[in-house]
Amino acid sequence: MTSPAIVHLTERTPQVTGDEMLAALIPPPQFDDATFESYQADPQFPSQQEAKDRLIAFAGGQTAQPKGGFFRRAKKQAPAKPGVYLDGGFGVGKTHLLAAIYNKLPSRRKYFGSFIEYTALVGAVGYQKTVELFRGADLLCIDEFELDDPGDTMVMTRLLGQLVPSGTRLAATSNTPPNALGEGRFAAQDFLREIHAMSESFETLRIDGTDYRQRTVDGNARTLDTSAYEATLAEASGTVSDDAFGDLVRHLAIVHPSRYLRLLDGIDVIGLRDVAAFDDQSAALRFVAFIDRAYDAQIPIRATGLALGDVFTEDMLSGGYRKKYLRAISRLVALTNS
Repeated sequence: MTSPAIVHLTERTPQVTGDEMLAALIPPPQFDDATFESYQADPQFPSQQEAKDRLIAFAGGQTAQPKGGFFRRAKKQAPAKPGVYLDGGFGVGKTHLLAAIYNKLPSRRKYFGSFIEYTALVGAVGYQKTVELFRGADLLCIDEFELDDPGDTMVMTRLLGQLVPSGTRLAATSNTPPNALGEGRFAAQDFLREIHAMSESFETLRIDGTDYRQRTVDGNARTLDTSAYEATLAEASGTVSDDAFGDLVRHLAIVHPSRYLRLLDGIDVIGLRDVAAFDDQSAALRFVAFIDRAYDAQIPIRATGLALGDVFTEDMLSGGYRKKYLRAISRLVALTNS
C-alpha cells in the first residue's frame, strides 16, 4: 500500500494574480453538472419548487407566467428584473440552483464566485479595472453575499450598479439561520436595505427547508483520538495535510482569504491536531472563510481535540456573525463525517 504524501498547510504561502482570480470564477467542482432537473425540491416545502420554476424562467430569459385564466394571462406583465436573490437557510440547495442558472444560461461571458472572491478581485486589480473586466458580461452569480462589511457591500453595490445598465444579469444568495423565525424572515429586507442603490434590480425568492447536510449525519462534527487520527491519515490516499490547529489558525492571518482555495491545491484530506475553541473573533472569521473554501473543494477533514462544531463560543454564536458561524458548523459536520 502506498503511503500518502504528508504536507503542512502552514508551510504554504500561495500567490494569486488578478487573471487567475478571474479565471477561477466558475462553480465549485461538485456543481459542475448542477441542473434544474437534478435539484430535487422537497414537497414539504412548496417554496422550493416555486423558486425552481421561477429560476428556470430567469435562466431562459423569460418572465414566469402567472397562474389563472385567459384574462389574467392577457394582462401586461411587469418587466423582468435583471437580478434574483435567493433567501433561505443552510443546505436548502441555493448554491445548486445558482450553479444551475450559470450552467443553463447559454453564454461565454458569465462568472460564478463567492462574495469574498469578487471583493478580493477588486482589491487585487482595482475597482475601475474590475469594472472593465466585467463590463458586457451576461451573468454574475454571487454566492454567500455578505452584509456585515459596509465597505465591501458598498463596493459591490457600486460595481453591480455600473454593470446592470450594460445588460449584465445578476443572481445572488446569502444564508439565514434555519428555524430562526425572526432572523430568517428579515434576511431579504436586510439584503435590499444594504444594497439600497440596487434594490429595485432584484426579485427576492424565499426558499424554505431543512439542511440536507444534516439529514444524513448525526448532527455532530466527528473527532478522533490521536491513534485513530494517525491511522486514518496513514490509510488515506493522495495528499494529506497535517497541522496543529493553533498553527493553522495563526497562518491564516498572513494569507489573504482570496488565496485559501489555492492553499488547498492538491489536498485530498485535511488533518487538524488539538482543536480548541476560539478566543478571538478575527481568527474565527478567517477560519470560517477557510472552511467555506474546503467545503467548495469537498475535502474531508479529520481532527483531534475539541469537536470542530464546538469551536465557536456562545458569545460568537449570539453576536453579529451568527449566520457565518452556523453555516461553518453545518459544513464542518458534513466534512468531518465524509
